[in-house]
Amino acid sequence: MTERRHERKFVRTFFTSPTAIEGEEDSAKMIRRAAQLRGMQAPDVWVPDNEDATAPSMRDEGVENIIDVVAEQGADFPGEIHPRMVWHRDSPATRYQGFQHMLEIASSDTGAIEHIDGFVIPEVGDIDDWKKADEFFTIVENECGLEEGSLAMSVIIESGESELAMGKLRDEMGKDTNNLERLFLFVDGEVDYTKDMRAMTPTGELPAWPELRHNTSRGASANGCIAVDGPYDDIRDVEGYHERMTENQAKGMLGIWSLTPGQVVEANTSPLPPKTGSWLLDTGDGDVELDSEDGVEVYEGDRVSLEETADGYELTVSGSTQVLDEDELHEELLNMTSYVPSMDDIVDSMEEFEAAKEAGRGAIAMERSATLRIGETEVEISTDRMWDEATYQAAMTPINLFQDVYENRPDQHDELEERYGAGVVERAVEVGL
Repeated sequence: MTERRHERKFVRTFFTSPTAIEGEEDSAKMIRRAAQLRGMQAPDVWVPDNEDATAPSMRDEGVENIIDVVAEQGADFPGEIHPRMVWHRDSPATRYQGFQHMLEIASSDTGAIEHIDGFVIPEVGDIDDWKKADEFFTIVENECGLEEGSLAMSVIIESGESELAMGKLRDEMGKDTNNLERLFLFVDGEVDYTKDMRAMTPTGELPAWPELRHNTSRGASANGCIAVDGPYDDIRDVEGYHERMTENQAKGMLGIWSLTPGQVVEANTSPLPPKTGSWLLDTGDGDVELDSEDGVEVYEGDRVSLEETADGYELTVSGSTQVLDEDELHEELLNMTSYVPSMDDIVDSMEEFEAAKEAGRGAIAMERSATLRIGETEVEISTDRMWDEATYQAAMTPINLFQDVYENRPDQHDELEERYGAGVVERAVEVGL
């Protein structure tokens, strides 16, 4: 696995807020409010957005607001701070403006730069454009007496050029002619990417772009960076936001853009293991979470039915009926069910494997069993899953994420203990170390 180059190994939330609002008595009120967020409402990465979220006529004032607010409140903000500057692969004037804004922030005698971890560069193009941005960072650092490479650079993937550039980074990063090791986040910008690709849909909605999200996740992994999905702009569609995050997590993209503090809470908690485990049943129309009642997992829908007969069982799924004996039913139900482990379950399994490994065993069987009730019929199911070193390492990802959060976000400790219990948190922090 390529080593991550920055203190944060995981980023769940990328929260943008406009740096200056026209017509307001306090044009900085949005970033002033964002700087006061704490706990699960506070993002891992806060992005005072001096590009798309701020009108062009307000961007110079936006830079002044970044300086004032970050100098005043940046020391107490619990996440990282990465302002988004203007940039464009096809516009030297825009690139120069972004450079001047970075230089103004870094050179301010307020000390704001002490609390800024890096800058976000949008609209990057091919690999030469990434190197131009990196060179500006290096100039800013030298002009302002900062260590070279100390400012992280995050890029927004908004074009086919920048998507292809990710594949060339491994050949460029680490050369004496650049400081591309400063790269931190690769963030998808599906709106501008759609425009760049000249894509259309019948409804006018954005394409899902699963290929872009996969490519960004792969590019970030190959270069020791972190992948973040773009904004989900239907802020009331919590279920859709969760579905998007679940799809992303299966691609290794554990971070997502957040537009509101409410979305930040959802995105901060989504990749964390659940508090309690749950059984899922495939009804032929997707998975349904079963209700747990006194140790029995209960399905009460109408798409699946089960009846015991004199000859065995009749199992009906989506109108199709099978006549099965006890062994056949057990096998069929195993195929139809899955278990979502809780944090406690994951830690238990890892501790059990660690103990077995210490005793000289390379692999062990982990049993999972349940009593299912479908209609009036109850059936016992059980299965063994082999755990070896590869299984153990795969299970470490959610634990590593939790440990990274616990180490870097002490403002969330109380909420994590409330979610899992102090005992589980203590074990999760120690397991695998």
